Amino acid sequence: MVYNFKVFKKCAPNGKITLYMGKRDFVDHISYVEPIDGVVLLDEEYVRGRKVFGQVVCTFRYGREEDEVMGLNFYKELFLASEQIYPPPEKRSYEPSRTQVYNWHLAFVPCCHVTCVQERLIKKLGSMAYPFRLSVPAGAPGSVTLQPGLEDEGEPCGVHYYVKLFVGDSEIDRSHRRSTVALGIRKVQFAPDKKGAQPCTVVRKDFVLSPGQLELELTLDKQLYMHGETVAVNMSIRNNSNKVVKKIKASIQQGVDVMLFQNGQYRNVVASVETQDGCPLQPGSNLQKVLQLTPSLRSNRDKRGVALDGQLKRADATLASTTLLLDPEQRDAFGIVVSYSAKVKLYLGALSGELVAELPFILMHPKEGRAKMIHADSQADVEMFRQDTVHHQESVEVY
Repeated sequence: MVYNFKVFKKCAPNGKITLYMGKRDFVDHISYVEPIDGVVLLDEEYVRGRKVFGQVVCTFRYGREEDEVMGLNFYKELFLASEQIYPPPEKRSYEPSRTQVYNWHLAFVPCCHVTCVQERLIKKLGSMAYPFRLSVPAGAPGSVTLQPGLEDEGEPCGVHYYVKLFVGDSEIDRSHRRSTVALGIRKVQFAPDKKGAQPCTVVRKDFVLSPGQLELELTLDKQLYMHGETVAVNMSIRNNSNKVVKKIKASIQQGVDVMLFQNGQYRNVVASVETQDGCPLQPGSNLQKVLQLTPSLRSNRDKRGVALDGQLKRADATLASTTLLLDPEQRDAFGIVVSYSAKVKLYLGALSGELVAELPFILMHPKEGRAKMIHADSQADVEMFRQDTVHHQESVEVY
């Protein structure tokens, strides 16, 4: 039986450097980030006497591209990892023979670090295939895209990652377009194994010229929700005042905090429902009610600024997951922190005001299952990309 595994492939415009990667999503486990690994196939004649470097680049666009005038730039580029891939630093003093190459490859990247995909690719591609492994520091910002408006042009705002391979004299050498290959990747987080406490809060409102209180108890059935799940907002209203509750509104709010700006916090309503069922709620009455809300991108595709998970294909776009931080006080200045909360508002009329309760919760993708084992008779299903770009852009990827 032959097993297939997927491999992503991209060539430099001159065809002399080819990048192969077994995956494009790298998981942030909060305390550490999965290493980014792959294989590079080099043209032997072209790289003779040259050096090849690999880098992980994080780009942060915090303003619209069309607003960049008179030298103003809303774009930052961070180099999170950089290594010399060819010739391997440990073996610079000599060139191995072809019979030594395969064992040399495994010596360059320790056996415990060579993945099954890398090993299979090296055997298939031959003597000029070299494995690489790049490490991203913990606490690096997550991949987030801010949804552009319908009339916006250019690259969307957000945090994006790509792996870059180039020929140069040093790591800081300016790369040439024809000898550079770059492939977009994502840094993602998945739902934690440990479940938190059930969210619950009670708020009360007193009235200056009226006796009694209006009390709202708000509860969610759990703290952690997966994308596509319905959030059940349970509310218990006890009206011990002489006011009348005329209307109830519940919403799911997405909080976006652009860390670069001191006042870069804003909220998006990604799901809402308004009801008068059970209203008006007269003085001395109680009401138990459950409202169902499903936060999804489907109903928010025309809203500018909604945070989305970093996109590799337009088809896989979803609302951004909650950002989990090892230390909430230490946030990367170039990151975007996303949070979610359920909010309920009771309307009492123009003179009596409102009563508001809010509960935070976590919205994420489920944790990935165990990776499938690569068997000896496996065959690679290669997905190729166009050669005419260096930076990761949605419009130039061919699927």
